[in-house]
Amino acid sequence: MKRSLFGALLMSAMALPALAALKQGDSAPQFKAQASLAGKAFTFSLDKALKKGPVVVYFYPSAYTGGCDLEAHTFAQDSEKFATAGATIIGVSLDSIQRLNDFSADPKYCAGKFPTASDVGGAISKSYDIEVHQGEAGLKDVRGIEIGHGFADRTTFVIARDGKIVSVITNVAPDEHVAKALGVVRQLQAKSSGA
Repeated sequence: MKRSLFGALLMSAMALPALAALKQGDSAPQFKAQASLAGKAFTFSLDKALKKGPVVVYFYPSAYTGGCDLEAHTFAQDSEKFATAGATIIGVSLDSIQRLNDFSADPKYCAGKFPTASDVGGAISKSYDIEVHQGEAGLKDVRGIEIGHGFADRTTFVIARDGKIVSVITNVAPDEHVAKALGVVRQLQAKSSGA
C-alpha cells in the first residue's frame, strides 16, 4: 500500500517539471512503434497518421497510474471531438505492449477509442527531447502490479499535417492536456476550412 501511494506521488511530481526541448515550429521526429488499440497490437506510423490530418502525440509516465489514467480516460471521452476536428491521438509511454494491450482495451481508461504506443527503452521519448527517468524497483501500479520500467515526462505535442509542431503542452494537470490539445486541433481545423 505504501509503495502504491509513493508511486502515485511520484507520478504527480514527475508531471510538474517537464520541459520539452522541442518547440513550436520544430519538425516532429518521425517514428514507427508497436502500439495497441482495443487490446490488439499493430504498427503505428506517425508519417501515415499525418497524411490524414494533425496528430496529438502525448507522452505519459505509465499506464495504470493516477494522472495517466485520468488523462487516458479524458482523451477517450473526447476522442470523437478530436476525430471531428480531423485529428489522430496516440499515447506514448515506456510500457510494454502487453501492459498497453490491457490499458488500451480497459473501459475505464483508453476504452478502445485511441491507440497507445510502446516506447520500451525510451528512444521515441528521447527523440522528442523528453526526459526519461529511471523507475524504482518494486513500484506498483493501481492494480498492485509492478511497473518495472522508466518514465517519460508528461508532455503533449500537436503536430500539423506538414510535420511541424504547432503546440507543446507541459506543466498542466493531466486532463488539461486534453482540453488544450483539443483547442489547438480545432484552431487548425478552422484555419484549414477558411473559417
